[in-house]
Amino acid sequence: MTIFQKIIDKEIPANIVYEDEVALAFHDVHPQAPLHILVIPKKPIVNIATASVEDKSILGHLMLVCAEIARSEGVAEDGYRLITNVNSWGGQSVYHLHIHLLAKRQMGWPPG
Repeated sequence: MTIFQKIIDKEIPANIVYEDEVALAFHDVHPQAPLHILVIPKKPIVNIATASVEDKSILGHLMLVCAEIARSEGVAEDGYRLITNVNSWGGQSVYHLHIHLLAKRQMGWPPG
């Protein structure tokens, strides 16, 4: 069981900013930007590489949740970055799909 599943199950506290029947979003405990929110599906999907065609609506829902959070946090107009890491070379450390929403600073390119 991942730490994210424990947050979904309310076994570990988190600073939750959004929750519905499909998704949960909370502040990252090790922020990489002034605003760093993680958006996760409640269904345990390891990462985008393991998602199936049946997960299509969940994946779309997660993106719409990111946009809604950006609007509610007041960062939609200035901009923000969405990142999902896949496996070790992609920087994934928790093997439960999650989207990083980073904002409130200028992002650089290339990101890695």
